[in-house]
Amino acid sequence: MPPIRKIATWRETVFGEMGHQAPRPIIRAVAMAVIANPFAGQQGVEDLGVLWEAGAALGDRLMPELAAMLGGPAVSYGKAAIVGVAGEVEHGGAVVHPRLGKPMRAAIGGGASPVPSAVKVAAAGTPIDIPLGHKDDSWSFAHFDTITVSMADGPRPGEILVAMALADGGRVWNRCGAGPLR
Repeated sequence: MPPIRKIATWRETVFGEMGHQAPRPIIRAVAMAVIANPFAGQQGVEDLGVLWEAGAALGDRLMPELAAMLGGPAVSYGKAAIVGVAGEVEHGGAVVHPRLGKPMRAAIGGGASPVPSAVKVAAAGTPIDIPLGHKDDSWSFAHFDTITVSMADGPRPGEILVAMALADGGRVWNRCGAGPLR
């Protein structure tokens, strides 16, 4: 596992949107870790397995606390990574795609839908939108959402910021229906 420079968590409670009160407060929580990128400055490294393992290890470490921050069952989830400018987008993909989903699902008691994700290369302080989707119904329009996060000092050029998000509900004022016509 590459060294972790820092971990940050936060929780928000959404009571309403655009003058509409939520039927109940919606809790959303995020955990972020900034890790060293062992492939920064190297072009086209084929074997990114160490980053696959880093994703699994970060999920194991951060998800139990993140799930507890909700105070109830998670309904939606998402993940994201920002790779510092000395790395490449594939480094972020290697952290969030092959192995991070399993510990995310384990921490919340399962999930049938793929965990939505976003990855980009950017400088420290750049925000990223973590996409959210319902953990069991990938077509639940009310749960298509995002949480925007950033870290003022990360990722530095040779680092990767990895973020995981959970929510216990969808958008407050969904007017897009329950899902596609089937």
